[in-house]
Amino acid sequence: MAGLKQVQRQTGVALWRQIADRIREAISAGAYDETGMVPPETGLALQFGVNRHTVRSALAALAQEGIVRAVQGRGTLIERKERLNFPITRRTRFTAGIGDQAREMRGLLLEEAKEEASAEIARWLGLKPGAQVIRLETLREADKRPVSKATSWFPAERFAGIGEAYRKHESITKAFAELGLADYVRATTEVTAAHAATADLADLELTPGAILLIAKAMNTDLVGVPVQYSISRFAADRVQFIIEN
Repeated sequence: MAGLKQVQRQTGVALWRQIADRIREAISAGAYDETGMVPPETGLALQFGVNRHTVRSALAALAQEGIVRAVQGRGTLIERKERLNFPITRRTRFTAGIGDQAREMRGLLLEEAKEEASAEIARWLGLKPGAQVIRLETLREADKRPVSKATSWFPAERFAGIGEAYRKHESITKAFAELGLADYVRATTEVTAAHAATADLADLELTPGAILLIAKAMNTDLVGVPVQYSISRFAADRVQFIIEN
């Protein structure tokens, strides 16, 4: 159990959530590869200085995420689910990126709105603050398992109808093509990590404390005019980014 960081009390973050984070990190780092099992509840309780009920709550959350599974008479088994490799390239595309790693992929349109661009959105899209943009909230699934949720903004004047086009094709690339943009490239990608916000937990089928990889990205047409700014949230236990030149 060496290497597990201690939990911190009076931080505003529940102890069971902190413990779930520590165990999740240890699993990702291969700390339990030799046995394929999470240490016993009594050992974890001693390690973290908490009672077994708190440890049990942490393990239950990880089980709900599909990371571990309780096996009667054996303990808590680590589920060996390989992460999807998602390449970030000059032409980043979800379907092409996942490729043959999944048998079935879906793109769901959760929400569409026409609104005024905030200062930040306008900066990314090269527009004046207050200019009209179309916002899409989308969810991508691989083999019926939620992989990412994205908020994307598009210049409304150029891409009127992109919501309906996405609903029909379940693809930003195909929606662009229907609206006359045959090709586009990734100009900027910024990647960070954070706990999943409440709004994303249900859609991505995660439990409180789950970690997201967050990619802020700006795509342009082939002459450099911005066409899309997006903030995509990927379940960190299901996807890993591969940065390619």
